[in-house]
Amino acid sequence: MVITAAHWIYCIMVLVILAFMMIRKDTIIPCIAGVFLIGLAAKGSISGATRAIFDSFIVAGIELISVIMIISVIVAMAKLLEEVGANVLMAAPVAKLIKTPDAAFFAVGIVMLLVSWFFWPSPATALIGAVLLPIVIRVGLPVIGFAVAINIFGHGIGLSTDFIIQGAPTITATSAGVSVTDVMIQGIPLFAVMAVVTVAASYIILKRDMKSGNIIKPQVEVYSVENTIKYPKIAKWTAIVVPMLFLLDIIAMFAFDLKGGDATALVGGTSAIVLCVLCGMLYKKDALEQIAKYIKEGFTFGMEIFGPIIPIAAFFYLGEVGPFTQVFGNALPEGSQGILSDIGLLLASSVTLNKPAAALLETTVGAITGLDGSGFSGMNLAGSIARVFGTAVNVSVAKLCALGQIAAIWVGGGTIIPWAVIPVAAITGIKPIDLARKNLVPVLIGLAVTTIVAMFIL
Repeated sequence: MVITAAHWIYCIMVLVILAFMMIRKDTIIPCIAGVFLIGLAAKGSISGATRAIFDSFIVAGIELISVIMIISVIVAMAKLLEEVGANVLMAAPVAKLIKTPDAAFFAVGIVMLLVSWFFWPSPATALIGAVLLPIVIRVGLPVIGFAVAINIFGHGIGLSTDFIIQGAPTITATSAGVSVTDVMIQGIPLFAVMAVVTVAASYIILKRDMKSGNIIKPQVEVYSVENTIKYPKIAKWTAIVVPMLFLLDIIAMFAFDLKGGDATALVGGTSAIVLCVLCGMLYKKDALEQIAKYIKEGFTFGMEIFGPIIPIAAFFYLGEVGPFTQVFGNALPEGSQGILSDIGLLLASSVTLNKPAAALLETTVGAITGLDGSGFSGMNLAGSIARVFGTAVNVSVAKLCALGQIAAIWVGGGTIIPWAVIPVAAITGIKPIDLARKNLVPVLIGLAVTTIVAMFIL
């Protein structure tokens, strides 16, 4: 395994960027500097490194465009629903079941987990965020608490276990040469520990911050005015029809096995249809002009949220072989699997193995490969290494697979990497870096405890 200057620069800049995150500073300049320095190493010229900055932006933009689109369309629809008052009426039935911030946190999380198991977190985020956000604000749960609940339960627990769709365990199991069932069943203790510890830590930290005033609790009375407002018939009609349409989307996802991008596209198309029809009914002859206004507002919001994320994602995507090749060509040595995978393999081959070392390395490699913000890209490596470690130390390969899967998904699938939390941050209107920072400590605690437990049960 040949480790080049580009590998070392990437590792150093990751540490620099994490340090900036910890001191609550934006990381755009360090990310751009990282791309430039990698460009110098890969291209060997200042002009090549300079071009690489813009090329990396293009690659990141292409990777993120589907998320930008779905968020923008959903926001455009949500603004129109808010205009007619339908959003409040849609939330009213569920609001009766949620009375406190504590109930809101766990109710939102459990609903997100269930929907994520069937349809994955991205489309689930758009559906749940648009309907439940007004409810949790009304009962006093801060928006950041709502975002944490969706993130931890959906992109953390739901995506890392993936019991229904089985995309994640299939990748790791295939790479490790074990059955998918073994990974899911033998990994249950590790999945459970990670879920319980991380949720508990997130909840405790959230309550502490609310009590200390670090997070301002919403003023409940501001959101209780709907009891005195008389809404037009179109609002009542919309509040019934729109949830039914999205329920049909959910049924269609299940019936036609739509997931990931296909499921997201179905939700986005439905939102666009709702926007067009509702504009026509509400504004009639002025509908053509009005719909342009809502589309503009939606995409303005989307670009405002995603604009600062593209330079950050541009750097971290370079850890994968595909984006790196698109920006720098064949600059990696022959046989390279990408910067992050190469580093993971180097670590795996550099340490004397026993049970604790195998567990620690499996978690470390999984977490490193998750730094690209995907979560799934590094699971082949996590599965392959689990097979090597498990055979060498004579422990359960399936349990090691589950451990690597947990680390890769929780880091890269959308809980502590800023660009991976974009869907949740966008639908709630908070900064991705703030959400990633809020998740960082609970997720690291969860990974530490889960790794320690793995050392005893492998």
